[in-house]
Amino acid sequence: MPDTLRRLSVRQWSLAGLAFCVLMMGVALGLEHIGGLEPCPLCIFQRVAVLAAAAVLLVAAIHNPRGRVGAALYGGLSLAAVLGGIGVAWRHLWLQSLPPDQVPSCGPGLDYMMDILPMRDVVGMVLSGSGECAEIDFLLLGISLPGWTLIGFVILAVAPLGILLGAFRQRHPNLNGRHRPA
Repeated sequence: MPDTLRRLSVRQWSLAGLAFCVLMMGVALGLEHIGGLEPCPLCIFQRVAVLAAAAVLLVAAIHNPRGRVGAALYGGLSLAAVLGGIGVAWRHLWLQSLPPDQVPSCGPGLDYMMDILPMRDVVGMVLSGSGECAEIDFLLLGISLPGWTLIGFVILAVAPLGILLGAFRQRHPNLNGRHRPA
């Protein structure tokens, strides 16, 4: 890791990650409200993952823990949100890759499910997918929106990983790029 990145604080990593979350949400909302693309249930879950990561990174930026335990906690929580988003985006891409005869049938809308079903059942039904989530409404450079979202989550993972590596280096000072004399 370049020396400049090694010196970034939890606050700096968190603000960088938070800025990327804002960018991801801005693109999503722009495509919805300006581009007229209606989000499917899996798209909504990907947005929830971005917002969860943003919330943790915001708190981490405000708190700016100096100890390794606090840094590891924020890094781990934000990485968990990012990994959840990666999993949902990956599932979304898998649904889009299915042949038309293997695509699950469309189910009820997310709003309707949230009104009548317990959250556990809603999550299960959404992750099982529907025909609505298998449609490809938009391509950019041959990549669908869930593909771009997956790329975004992988880039976003750099911030929590930077926080975690910084916490790990605090515990192991000889890993700071300098060798201890023998």
